[in-house]
Amino acid sequence: MKRVPTVVFSEWAESGRDVPMAKGHERAVANMLKFALKGRSNYSFIDAGCGNGWVVRKVKTLPGCVTAIGLDGAPKMIEKATDIDPEGTYLKVDLESWTPQKKVDIVLSMEVIYYLNDPKSFINNVCQNWLNENGRLIVGLDFYKENPSSHSWPEDCGISLMQLFNEDEWVSFFNYAGFKCVQHWRVDAINDWGGTLILTGVK
Repeated sequence: MKRVPTVVFSEWAESGRDVPMAKGHERAVANMLKFALKGRSNYSFIDAGCGNGWVVRKVKTLPGCVTAIGLDGAPKMIEKATDIDPEGTYLKVDLESWTPQKKVDIVLSMEVIYYLNDPKSFINNVCQNWLNENGRLIVGLDFYKENPSSHSWPEDCGISLMQLFNEDEWVSFFNYAGFKCVQHWRVDAINDWGGTLILTGVK
């Protein structure tokens, strides 16, 4: 029986499956951070879909980071992030309706936004309501049409909501939102694995 993503990922947090998941994303996230933070100083950061908070904890240690906030819709992920890092800021929110009280410079989202009802609207909301001028959104996706190895995941993981788009469609969502300098590339493609699709743009 398939269930909504936040329920499944809360169970993963309780079972410890969040740890290997984070490990599997390390290389792609390192690539994303290197690109997004180049030349940045005194920046504010949001991880949209932070899981157990590992990216927020990493970014807080980097030079130039002023604030780093983690957001997730899975209650147990936020509980775990807060347990690991009691001084950090981790919020359980609905990513599709939430807006920050204060806009930020960098929004990163790794393996999250295709679980949303309307990723196009989310990307637009981030551009209009989350980011400062010249702020950057950068996302990483493993579930996309050009990566057929991922297409069985809704069945494999028992998740009821996973939006499958191709690269051009994802790029069009960034363009629709009004992002400038939209770029995309893949990380760690090998054999039948298409790699992590990275997309980014500047407000």
